[in-house]
Amino acid sequence: MKQKLIAFLKKRETIVALISLVIFGALLAVDLVTKAWAESTDVHQSEFFLGIVRFNFTKNTGMAFSMFEDNEAAMTVVTILTAVLIAAIAALFFTVFRHNTPARITLAVIEAGAIGNLIDRLALGYVRDMVDVSPLGFGVCNFADFFITFGGAVLLFIIVFIGKDALFPLKKEWREAAKREEAEKEALKATASEQGPAPEDHSATDLSPDEKTSQDGQNEPKHDE
Repeated sequence: MKQKLIAFLKKRETIVALISLVIFGALLAVDLVTKAWAESTDVHQSEFFLGIVRFNFTKNTGMAFSMFEDNEAAMTVVTILTAVLIAAIAALFFTVFRHNTPARITLAVIEAGAIGNLIDRLALGYVRDMVDVSPLGFGVCNFADFFITFGGAVLLFIIVFIGKDALFPLKKEWREAAKREEAEKEALKATASEQGPAPEDHSATDLSPDEKTSQDGQNEPKHDE
């Protein structure tokens, strides 16, 4: 049992899963701690750092970057969709992207942001925002919003360009690996089609009714009189 556990922990997939779990926990903690700090201090900076960002605590009844603010019906839908998203991310982590390390780590980042905002919405009825980036054309947001937004962008980039399973692999070795894998699949299909279906045993079905009756009579057990 101990040896099996050690072997399981040494597997690449297990190591990546554990690293992703640590990243998820750390980012979720960062999000919740910064929200608690902003609310407890009620921070409101007057000047923007470099003219683009400042700390300005607000209670956001909408979603990321204050969209759908004070729209209760829309936020009910958003809350349900967030819960579905969280479940979908977990499913993708253990299925579709089980062998894709960059994608799994990115999913952990997105999951931390999604759960962070969901905790606020369910526990408080609003999301605590404190990062004001209004000069960039956005409203006030939080670290969870950044995790979701940038994590989603990175995940899309990975799906399109990174690894042999990407839509358009950037590296030559990924493209060659994808070609080899496709060639192997085609070879297996060709071999299977050449072999054809397994031959059926018609020895019993091809017999005439009289022959079947005769054969059945021979196969019947004899009883001593």
